[in-house]
Formats: sequence, C-alpha cells, structure tokens
Amino acid sequence: MKFIGRKTLYSLIIGASAIAYTAIPSLGASEPAATDPPFPTSQRLSPSQYKQTIADIFGESIKVSGRFEPEQRDRGLLAVGARTTNVTDSGFQAYDEIAREVTAQVVDLKHRSAIIGCTPKSDNRRDDSCARAFFTRVGPLLYRRPLTRDEIGNAVQAAGLGADKLKDFYAGVRLSLEGMLISPEFLLRFKKMEPDPANPGQERINAYSKAAALSYFLWNSTPDQDLLEAAKNGSLNNRAGLELQVNRLLASPRAADGVRAFFADFLGFSEFEHVSKEAAFFPNYTATIKQQAQEQTLRTISDHVVNQHGDYRDLFTTPNTFLTLDLASLYGVPLVDTTDNGQPQRWIKYTYPQGDARSGILSQASFTSLWSPSGRTSPTSRGKALRELLLCQIVPAPPGNVEFKFVEDTTNPKLKTTRDRITAHRSEAMCAGCHKLTDPQGLALENFDSSGQLRSKENGVAIDASGEFDGVKFSGTYEFLQAVRNHKQVTTCVAQRAFEYETGYTPPRNDPRWTKVQESFAASKYDVLELLRQIALSDLSYSSPSKTTTASR
Repeated sequence: MKFIGRKTLYSLIIGASAIAYTAIPSLGASEPAATDPPFPTSQRLSPSQYKQTIADIFGESIKVSGRFEPEQRDRGLLAVGARTTNVTDSGFQAYDEIAREVTAQVVDLKHRSAIIGCTPKSDNRRDDSCARAFFTRVGPLLYRRPLTRDEIGNAVQAAGLGADKLKDFYAGVRLSLEGMLISPEFLLRFKKMEPDPANPGQERINAYSKAAALSYFLWNSTPDQDLLEAAKNGSLNNRAGLELQVNRLLASPRAADGVRAFFADFLGFSEFEHVSKEAAFFPNYTATIKQQAQEQTLRTISDHVVNQHGDYRDLFTTPNTFLTLDLASLYGVPLVDTTDNGQPQRWIKYTYPQGDARSGILSQASFTSLWSPSGRTSPTSRGKALRELLLCQIVPAPPGNVEFKFVEDTTNPKLKTTRDRITAHRSEAMCAGCHKLTDPQGLALENFDSSGQLRSKENGVAIDASGEFDGVKFSGTYEFLQAVRNHKQVTTCVAQRAFEYETGYTPPRNDPRWTKVQESFAASKYDVLELLRQIALSDLSYSSPSKTTTASR
C-alpha cells in the first residue's frame, strides 16, 4: 500500500483523536524564529539509537531495516548535526516504512504474546483493557516520559478504531503503535525546560529530558525504568541522585555501547558509506573488510577504554588489538586461529611487537583506507583528517583552480613515490601553505596503501616515513604515532568533542565548570569514562549557553 494511502487510512480510523499527525508539522519546521532559544532544543535519534531503542523496548529479535533520513555533520559530529536537521517529507516516509516493519513484527504470532503482555478477549475485535495495559507500559519508554491520560486514551482509541475497521485486535494495536513510532515525541529528543525552584526567574532542563540526555550519551539508548523513576521522584535533580545514576550507567556493561557510538561519530565512520576501492588494484578490499576495519577499531577502543580504563593517549600507540583472519592477511600478520575453526570473521585478541608500525588506531584500515581515494593513497587527506578529527583544528579548503596533475599521475616514471609527487605538487606557491599542515603526518602513514595493506615499497622504491609533526621530528611510523600520542591537543580535542556530542554546543573555554571537567580528565590519567562522568555530572551540560558559545568557530 502506498504511503499516501496509509496516511489516509490512519486519518479515517483515528480521526480527531489522532496521536501522531497533530504534531507532524513540527518535523519539517522552517528556519528558527528570532525569538527561538540560542541553543539546540531537539535532537533526532540516530539510526543506531533508533535500532537500540527498539531492541530495548521490544526485544533484540525485532529487526529494524530500511533507509533512514540522511545525517549531516556539524562541528565534526553527526550528533550535533542531528540537532539542527529537519526531517524531510521523504525522510518521514522512510520512517513510516520502518515503523510498519517494526510493528508488524511486534504483533506477529512469534512475538505478540511476550510483547503485548496480555491476551485480548477476542483476536477479531477491540479490547480496550488489554490495549490500555500495553500502551501504559510501552508509552513512557517510547516517549521517554510519562504519558498524559489523554495520550494513553488516544492510543487506546486509535487501536480500538483500527480493530473495528479491520476486524483484528492486533492490526488495531499495530496501527496505533505505528503512529507513536512516527511521532516527533519518539523520533526527536526534546530539551524541555521548567522553572528552577532554586533560582527564581531561571529555568532548568526538566528531569525527563535529563534522563534521556544521560541515557543516550552513556548507553546510546532510551532511559531504562530505574532512570525514569529517578526522574519521576525528583532525585535526578539533586547532586546525589544524579551521581548515583551516572555511576550506575557507567558501571554497566552497556557503557561500552555509549563509548562505541561516540567514537564511531568522532572518527567519522559514517563516511565509509562512500568508500570504494578499485578492484584491479585492491582485490582484497571487500565489503567484509570494510566492515571489519570499523569493528576492529571499536573493539580496540572499547577494550582499552572500558575494560582497561586505559590512558586515552595510548590508543595511538597500543600494541593490543583484535583481528580476524581476513584482517591479519591485510596487515601481514601470521595469525593462527587456535580453536582450529578457521573462521575468517572470528575475532582474536592480538598484540604487536613493541614499536611495530601497525600499533595504534591510526595504523588500522579504519583510518588509512577511509581517508584514501579509490586507487591511491592521499597523505593530504589522511593528514587533514588527523588534524580536523583528532586535534579539532581547521584545515583550509584548497583554491578552486588548483591542479592535481602531479599527485594523480601514479605512472610518472620520474615521480615514483607519493612523497615525490606531493613534493612536486607543493612546489606551486598556492599549495605550499596548506600542505605543510597536512602532508608530514600523512606521509608518515605511507607504509599503508589505500586499502590499509602494509607495504614497504612503492613502485619498487623504499618508502620514507620520516618527517616532522608540529616541531617533533620522527624517523618512521611508530615515532610519528608517539608524537601524536603526546600532542597537547589530542586530549583537549576529545574532551571538547565529547561535550559537543552530549550537549550540541561548544563548551565555553573560560567557564570554571569546563575547566573542572578538563582537570578531572587529566587527573584520571585521561580515563575516557571519567571524562564522560564529569560531563554527565556538570551543571554546564544542562544549562543554556550564551550566544557567544554557540557561534561558529
């Protein structure tokens, strides 16, 4: 059935008591009015948050498939872009199609008994009592707050009218639930304010908005019952109650989900959607390798950060990682599957020799292949990514009239290596300035080709991976990785991005509350979980920034 037809059907069934369409116009809001608050007040669920939320509410056996509304980056993060991007008409249609697939599974014969939680008097007609019990239970989880009596009543009425029309109790529940899944109250996380009793005349974020912010920040999913109860009883609004919940969330194994989601965004993994390699040059770079490259890095980070409470800086030099047989072949590692299963996709913990160039996350294919064109390496792209993603620096775009004839001609007999071609390109005056910012660190990773495969020569010529990075000289890849690890902006950048990921705005540099977050991060020997904890506990995360802090940098 076409989308328009379904919407018409909803309207006929639900009528004036509709729970979904009354709020739909806000999904496609126009430009903010001059009186709008100077900070983001809503955030769209990311695809991973949507999927995890559905799994947490209805069970992991409910599969989410379909095309999501395209995400946009702002200040280096999709999480920030999600606070400013509206849902388009086509995006809304896509959400409707996803909701149909989800709700069909919720009420099918395999799932309905466990998920609905009650048995209707008859499968062929309405049962308002059973429908009410279901929506009273799942409604607060979907909307991340208590539902009003009218909202529950509307949901029950919609399910009843659908059952009457279609002669099927479960079809009615499905239609009503679909309406909730395409509602702004589910698709968007709102930052709702309320009067602050401790400061007359001022406002604070309400407890349910705070609960949602905490849960999606630390677990990448919807608040659980304990967190919603803390919002309900008011304990989340005092320091002791907030600290209790933050510590609980971070002590859970689910903290790894939050860490993985943050670093996937921080490292720009969404760009893998656009990555492809020329099969003639890189036949081993398959869709499987592309997926495994991302998973390797996230496993490395999660183990180091969550399990080991390691120093964040050591992620750039750690010899410890996880490999599959496929990745081991790519990196030239003689990995043996000790289980004798010979499964190429089974993950095996592996430690490189001390000082190995393949150490750390920058030597992994998630970085070296992501920031390379399809047929060759690009020290400029890799260097630009390092500065912008990991140091929070801005690299100017190249002039529109720049020619890349030297760089792109990999068959030039006189310029056999990428270093030779980059050097020739930099001889043009208009190019030299920017390339000084990017190329030295990019050339330090030339031992990895465009697919991330380890190599020692290019066109028969030994690769020179020496150089200088912001005043620190290095003779090879591993010394370069040490220079990255020790760069002063590495820790300040990850702290800034974590705060922006949680709040949607850049922290005010001179605010003592932000200074405290950074000092606590340093005192913990750069334990990322402690950084997340300090951000989650800081009043700065729940207050309105001034206009100067939200201005473009």
